[in-house]
Amino acid sequence: MQNISQRKNKLSFAIGNFKSAVTKFANQNQILFAWQTRFHDHIIRKTDEMNRIAEYIETNVLRWESDEFYG
Repeated sequence: MQNISQRKNKLSFAIGNFKSAVTKFANQNQILFAWQTRFHDHIIRKTDEMNRIAEYIETNVLRWESDEFYG
């Protein structure tokens, strides 16, 4: 229990709880759902870098139909 209580204020603990709740909801409601198996995390250090990433996120959905994995 000591290891768990030390983790409760960490971001990874919050993300794990969020993913668990979403998975449980999807399963209970028979929603076909799976988490991406790999991810890339990155510390954003400069404003221009943050703006570039924000623009990518905002425009990425517009490019989905031309993506090789679409359909």
